[in-house]
Amino acid sequence: MTARDDLRAQKALQGVDFPASKGDLVAYAEERDVDAKSLQALRALPDQRFENMDSVVEAVPQEPEGQDAPGGTER
Repeated sequence: MTARDDLRAQKALQGVDFPASKGDLVAYAEERDVDAKSLQALRALPDQRFENMDSVVEAVPQEPEGQDAPGGTER
């Protein structure tokens, strides 16, 4: 994941009703035909119920900028 994945998730979920489960959020995004990177970010969320958008944004896994993958090298 990248530092921008939280922004991707937020944009993909505009208009979603909360509270919502991870499955609800992924299904909502799929129905809206969001891009693959946004779906990847949402699928990486922990399997839990989210009360609001802030809780989703906080739960998106992050990786420091300049990393290709966990344990990757700096660019």
